[in-house]
Formats: sequence, structure tokens, C-alpha cells
Amino acid sequence: MISLFSSLTFAAWAVAVAVCDCRSRRVPNLLVGAGLCAALAASFMHAGPAHLGILHALAAAAVGLAALMPFFVLGVMGAADVKVFAVLGAWCGLQALLGLWIVASLVACVHAIVVLFVLRTRSRAVTGRRSQDDTVGARRGTPYAACLTVPALAWLVFQMMPGGMQ
Repeated sequence: MISLFSSLTFAAWAVAVAVCDCRSRRVPNLLVGAGLCAALAASFMHAGPAHLGILHALAAAAVGLAALMPFFVLGVMGAADVKVFAVLGAWCGLQALLGLWIVASLVACVHAIVVLFVLRTRSRAVTGRRSQDDTVGARRGTPYAACLTVPALAWLVFQMMPGGMQ
């Protein structure tokens, strides 16, 4: 029962991250912190979707943080994206992180291509020439934290299936 509650908490957190990121390209620190606290509380009882212990959850969070930090330092990724990946480490464990990152990067790539295509199509339709500005309204960039939560939710579904991917 606790494991189901933990999985539902994880799913709700991931959806909240995706909605915030898609709407405003921001993920509040309060939401990130709540996700980390919930992940660590679940791991304390070995009740999270990955059934991690507290030390494994902390280690996976540290690896998630360290893995994406260079992208933040280089200015190609927001701090929230890095922190969300760390929280995903605490929820999903080390074994899931690489796969989540690869799928999220593919989702982000598809998003960027679609946005560029739509912008250029709109610009040509309105002005008859190509636009130099790659924005959608006031929004810039790809909601990468949302892209991270998509494969994480798929991972959760597989974990919840009988004989899930342990």
C-alpha cells in the first residue's frame, strides 16, 4: 500500500514538473524540494517505485546532479533541469538515469525540430521570408525538465506492471 502511494506521489510530482515547465519554462524550487523529500522519505522505507534504500537514493541523486551540472555551467541547461534530474535519480535509482537522459534528449530534440519548423512556416506565411527569431511568444528553449519526466513516467508504468523492470 505504501509503495502504491509512493508511486502515485512520484507520478503527481512528475506531472506537476512537466506542467510548470511547459507553462512557464520554470520549475519552482519548492516543487523540486518536495519531490526530493518525498523520494527520500519513500527510500527510507524502501517503498519507492525502485525500492531503493536511503543511501542508494542519495547516491543516485548526487550522480544525477553531477551528470548534468556541466551543461548548466556551460549555459545550455537551466538549473531546474539539473535539480529535477537529481530528484529523478532519488526516485528511480542509478540504473534508470542513463536511459531517462537518452530518451529525454531525444524528446527534446524532436521538440526543438518541431518548434523550428513551426516558426519558419509561420514566418514565411506571414512575411514571405524566414524569421531570425526562434521564440514562441515569450517562451524560449525546450522545456527539458518536462522532457525528463516523460520517460520517467513511462519507467514508472513499467515498474508497476507485474514482474516490472526491477
